[in-house]
Amino acid sequence: MKAEPVHQVRLLDLQEIDAALDRLKHRARTIPEIAEVKELDVRIVALRDQVAVAETALRDLDREQRKAESDVDQVRVRSDRDARRLETGQVSSPKELEGLQSEIVSLQRRQAELEEIVLDVMERQELAQARRADIEKELVALTAEREAAEDRRSEAILEIRADADSTNQRRERVAAEIPEDLRALYLKLREQQGGVGAAALRYGRCEGCKLALSTAELSQIRSAPADEVLRCEDCRRILVRTNESGLSGPVQE
Repeated sequence: MKAEPVHQVRLLDLQEIDAALDRLKHRARTIPEIAEVKELDVRIVALRDQVAVAETALRDLDREQRKAESDVDQVRVRSDRDARRLETGQVSSPKELEGLQSEIVSLQRRQAELEEIVLDVMERQELAQARRADIEKELVALTAEREAAEDRRSEAILEIRADADSTNQRRERVAAEIPEDLRALYLKLREQQGGVGAAALRYGRCEGCKLALSTAELSQIRSAPADEVLRCEDCRRILVRTNESGLSGPVQE
């Protein structure tokens, strides 16, 4: 393939621009806030699950409290009824009187036990409410932290897009100066060679694969026409001659 030396050198400019675009794509994929937002999302979901668990526990405790208070009321009603019977003298039989007094004592003891249960439930309710409040407070803080991280992510993306737009415009101008067949070969090699389709020959070394050329290879390059498109024998990338190629004198292997 033939191409004017100026067009070959322009390939290096195009390669540099494409490398810059690749770096911008990498930056866009690896913005720290992307991972931060994902991590915060996981933590927020976990906290919301904890809030749901806490609310379920509170509902269960509410039912338990109502049940315990209902049991207390039932025992109190029975105890009050027996106490009125005792006070009004409705019971005259000594045996029945003894039984009624015993039942009142038993009911009072049962009422005290149930009231302890109510107090225990209320204490557990307070703890559960405090736990839910702590989780909700942490959830609010994490949500705010996520919003801030998302804002930073959006700003970074906008900055990268702006850089990419200006770089793409510069690429279009440079690419337009390169013959289509040379550009097509460059793009093909760039796809095959990990993003680098053209490399400078600098001081007897291919900047693509970083390998030094042999004396015989350099001799062939020296004798090649200026418009001949050269390829590195090792990596097969387009090899572009420059003022720094080291072709003016002997080069050691």
